[in-house]
Amino acid sequence: MNRRDAIGRVALILGGTIIGAELIVSGCKTNTANLTDLFDQDHIAFLNEVGETILPATSTPGAKAANVGQFMAVMVRDCYESADQKIFMDGLGKLDDASQKKFSKKYMDLSATDRTALLTDLDKEQQEYSKTKKPKDPNHYFRMIKELTLLGYFTSEVGCTKALRYVPVPGRFDGCIPYKKGDRAWALS
Repeated sequence: MNRRDAIGRVALILGGTIIGAELIVSGCKTNTANLTDLFDQDHIAFLNEVGETILPATSTPGAKAANVGQFMAVMVRDCYESADQKIFMDGLGKLDDASQKKFSKKYMDLSATDRTALLTDLDKEQQEYSKTKKPKDPNHYFRMIKELTLLGYFTSEVGCTKALRYVPVPGRFDGCIPYKKGDRAWALS
């Protein structure tokens, strides 16, 4: 092999590496513009309020502090199949319809007590639905909202460090740690 062929092959290999790397990097970019295809800021504010009713602020910050509405929007957009996305989006309307039916007000206009009562009823409804649900039946929208609220909160910085006992770099493994009633669960990174 002569020098000219060797340089040509090295250039081809390096060029392929650079082009391949660019394709990988550009394929990994998240397109946040599509978030508005499903959710607008009103939806996110609505989801934050629903999340705050599910996990209210007490001695620890609530779901709104973790911005679970934004988390739910990203998860539904990026991880749910189109059928589940439709169920979720239709469910937001159903939640407001249930509020209108029970209290003659939109969900956002309800008091904290009324919101809790409404979501308690919806939770009972989804539990009954889950008991009789067949594998091919669609998911219940309120179960999706509740699961995403819990996941979003407890995987957020606020939930992990304020609601759980956070250990950024755990030490040795202690399999038997004394538990006192009221202790928070552990969160390990």
